Amino acid sequence: MYYGLVKRQLLHYQSPTTGLFPAQTVDKEVGSVRDSIYCASAIWSLYQAYRRIDDDRGKSYELGQSAVKCFRGILRCWLQVADKVEAFKKNQVAQNALYTRYHLQTGQVLTKDQDPCMDNHLQLDVVSLYLLFLVQIIQSGLQVIYTMDEVIFIQNLVYYVERAYRTPDFGLWQRGSKYNDGTPEIHASSIGMAKAALEAINGCNLFGEKGSSVSVIYVDIDAHNRNRSIFETLLPRESSSKNTDASLLPTISWPCFATHDDVLYNRTKSKIIRRLKGSFGFKRFLRDGYGTALEDINRRYYNEGETRDFENIESEWPIFYLYMMIDGFFKGLPEQVEEYKRLLKARVRHDHRGDPVIPKYFYVPQESVDYEKMEPGSQMRHPSDEGGSHNLFLWGQSLYITASLLAEGLVHVNELDLIRRYLPSYNRPRKMGGRYSAFQGTASDLVVQIVLIAESMRLQAMMGTYGIQTQTPHEVEPVQIWPPKELVKVYEHLGLSKRLGLQGRPTRPIGALGTSKIYRISGQTVLCYPLIFEVSDFYLSHDMSLLIDDIKTELHFVGRYWRLSGRPTVCILIREEHMRDPQFKEMLELLAMLKKGHCDGLKVRTGRLQNLISSSCIEHLDFMNQVDLKELNIQPFGQVHHDYIGYQSLTDVPKALQYSEAEFDFTQFNKLNSTAELIDSLRCVEGLHTQAYILGVIQRRENPEFVIDNLTVRERLIHVKRLAGSLRHWSAVRLSSALLFQLVDSISPFITTVLVNGKQLTVGVVGGVEVVLDKPMTPSEIQEAIYRHCPVDDPVQAVLQQEVLLYCGRLIATHPNYFSGILKIRVGWILHAIRLYLAVPTDTDEDCNHEPLESRSPSEIRRLLLRVLHLKNWTADDNQFGLQLTPYKRRQIEGCLARVPEGFYQKVWNVLKKTPGGIVVQGHMLAQEPTLSHMTMSELNFSLLVEDMLFKIVRPEYRQLVVELLCIVNTILLRNPELRFKMKLDLDFVISEALAMFLKDFGTEIDTKISSNDGTHKKSSIDPGLTQFYNATAATTNGYLARAVVNTVLRGDLGTECIDDSEESCRVS
Repeated sequence: MYYGLVKRQLLHYQSPTTGLFPAQTVDKEVGSVRDSIYCASAIWSLYQAYRRIDDDRGKSYELGQSAVKCFRGILRCWLQVADKVEAFKKNQVAQNALYTRYHLQTGQVLTKDQDPCMDNHLQLDVVSLYLLFLVQIIQSGLQVIYTMDEVIFIQNLVYYVERAYRTPDFGLWQRGSKYNDGTPEIHASSIGMAKAALEAINGCNLFGEKGSSVSVIYVDIDAHNRNRSIFETLLPRESSSKNTDASLLPTISWPCFATHDDVLYNRTKSKIIRRLKGSFGFKRFLRDGYGTALEDINRRYYNEGETRDFENIESEWPIFYLYMMIDGFFKGLPEQVEEYKRLLKARVRHDHRGDPVIPKYFYVPQESVDYEKMEPGSQMRHPSDEGGSHNLFLWGQSLYITASLLAEGLVHVNELDLIRRYLPSYNRPRKMGGRYSAFQGTASDLVVQIVLIAESMRLQAMMGTYGIQTQTPHEVEPVQIWPPKELVKVYEHLGLSKRLGLQGRPTRPIGALGTSKIYRISGQTVLCYPLIFEVSDFYLSHDMSLLIDDIKTELHFVGRYWRLSGRPTVCILIREEHMRDPQFKEMLELLAMLKKGHCDGLKVRTGRLQNLISSSCIEHLDFMNQVDLKELNIQPFGQVHHDYIGYQSLTDVPKALQYSEAEFDFTQFNKLNSTAELIDSLRCVEGLHTQAYILGVIQRRENPEFVIDNLTVRERLIHVKRLAGSLRHWSAVRLSSALLFQLVDSISPFITTVLVNGKQLTVGVVGGVEVVLDKPMTPSEIQEAIYRHCPVDDPVQAVLQQEVLLYCGRLIATHPNYFSGILKIRVGWILHAIRLYLAVPTDTDEDCNHEPLESRSPSEIRRLLLRVLHLKNWTADDNQFGLQLTPYKRRQIEGCLARVPEGFYQKVWNVLKKTPGGIVVQGHMLAQEPTLSHMTMSELNFSLLVEDMLFKIVRPEYRQLVVELLCIVNTILLRNPELRFKMKLDLDFVISEALAMFLKDFGTEIDTKISSNDGTHKKSSIDPGLTQFYNATAATTNGYLARAVVNTVLRGDLGTECIDDSEESCRVS
């Protein structure tokens, strides 16, 4: 029965030349890659079923070869545009993307007339789906890949999808954001499918059982981890504009099984069912206009606000009933299978042969649209022409065949998922051989192995006197210790093909997980030390406390995210310059803690490298067997030799000098008329900060290459920076680094980490122009954004902001809860919050030395950032860290961070719904329309709009008061659902009334008028009465604010209405 069905409904429409399938059978020109993959998977499923039969009369061979032909056809289409893959590796933009549709008969790229959506082919899920099913088919014994050129191309497809976590694409529906305006966005479904594909293909031999080591595919474990982390962060959302999407079903279930976190899986699945399930199928996403009677098919994009027209009449797709059936088989949920089997049965059509036909979607006819909008679910829907008996929807037919084979017991779930994607990684069969790392999950008692490498025998001897056993590079031989940049050189040969124009792995740094493997390369055994030990031009490497924090963070990161078989092995490098640091005792304390077998709760094991190799994760880089390692000019970490090795303890080691510089009035140098006078002053001063300042003035007047006593200004600044760095004179280091326009090494990945965690960044000083960083940027773009918008007279802000960016990127990767309630991380405001924090009196002397921020060490800046982020709710202990924190100061700090309570933006939406005239504060309005028409309550764009309105308020304490007031207004409206504002809601007026009542009760006669938002921070501009109000407890201010809102009601600004509260709300945190 099913063989005949496959022949009639699938194979009959397979192109005899390319092997591709069309999306709909009436299409004779366009072959769709995604639909072809699903057709091939259904054919392959039947192939798997026929393998059970001893005499199948050649049917299994025919079916298997048909699937192979399809996959080779797709490969052929992509190979002819291999240059796009290389371009995409360098720049992930739509014009460099692989096409997802080709000419059905020739395999050529389509013309604009044949495919109007040529610009929207950036769909990472399609390439990921191909890789995933390719592995499944190869595992079944079929030969898909024939040559090494094809192996190399597949390796480059891995590079193509590795950066899905930071690449906005057009998603499964090829429309980008739900507004269908041509804007791509980051999709959880695309990232999840990429994550699943990377897991599946890692260590896969593309030539099958007969292949040698040269045909094995490698995956960057750090790229996989970033995709996993961001995917799980986004769930249960699909994207910024889509609160959920049916495309997440094939992502979290068959065929991808991208998450095995039961909580995330159930939350995502239940949300899809709750929001999108209908009587005829599932909606793709809310306000989706595709296939509706109101959609203008002659326009490619929608007009602004048009999506609201489609609310409650979205087309319903029965294909997702099939996904739910298949999910039920894999999850062992027979009730779910029966439920969706019953629902599907009512929607299946039949052709003249009696074969089942799955409609593409069901839509509300034009005459029923208004009735359906008034009462959703009340009207009958009509099946689309696509998916009719004369125009089969092949994706739907493919899934129907797969689901039916499972339902009839003709194929088992293990035969559809040979690599056991549906099982957690720790329950999957282990791969034989063990030459390549494999995703096998993490043990509950994971131990991170640590190798301590001393730079010299002198340092080793000194460490030994403190009971810290280390090894020198000579002692670990024949194992070599490499800098991570040398491993990057090696990986450049992975996927290299001059014939195809492919340049191998992009020159991206090796991450913390990648440097925790031991490598076998061309007969050599190699261990790389982590990036944090690389000597950097930037001044952060001079701060020992920062390095110690980074080591702890690195170890915890590896321990938390390790998913490979074998233990991670981390190399801790100890250099002689560390010895001379005044804080080296802290390093000794850390090493002593590691020796005891733990690091702040993490199990660790220190030992000799030779003893740890047997239990390590070992990666064989067999692709290097054809490359002469000598040609790469590899420079292993070398041992430093000394004639004198007599240091016995830290007291014998020369310490870095303690340097201080008297305070100086630098403004006098700006008044000097000539450059010659500045040069004379430069020759006379000794202070490093003063020298850097004068050089900065000269640089602005002349140029960086201006020569003074045979040295350019730039060369002199570099000298001052290095000298100040060795002396830990942080203000001079920062000033000279800023004047040299320096950028933190690898800052781009940290900014990307913040962005993909659902946050945005801004750089720029308070009161000046802020630049929003809302997409991944290159280092040069970041440098331009930071330095262009920092004041000329205070260049140090540029490097301070880089420090905060770096720390935020590291923190959000390990402690995302620190940033809860903060939507946009405004770096200039965070620095302002730290300065406010330092002005708070404390019971300890740690923070109250009144030292300027720029004079403090980087580790102090990081510690202060942590403390500011910890002050995140009103119930926290005000005496935390010995602080004498008043409500006023707390409001100031929280206002700088713009941290809002959980569900705040949903509350603002509820208030806006009841406010026809909009919400007004400090002369700025959040209008009800078109806001409510263009957006939905749960989307990120609305939250960003509200956040931008809040930052029109200059004073942070007033901003925080507005947040409190909006929460109170929402509470009153929820308790009295019949109320609504007649006109606008003027928040300034309400606060003025609350202040007047407060001052009256406390017997103070002060003008209560709220000053306008003039953009200043002068003390005189802050009303003294308002200051008292800020300093009152939350309970007190809430009481007065509530009374002021009630007075508004009594005055008649509020009216009543008859409302229908049937609309389901969506919680936004």
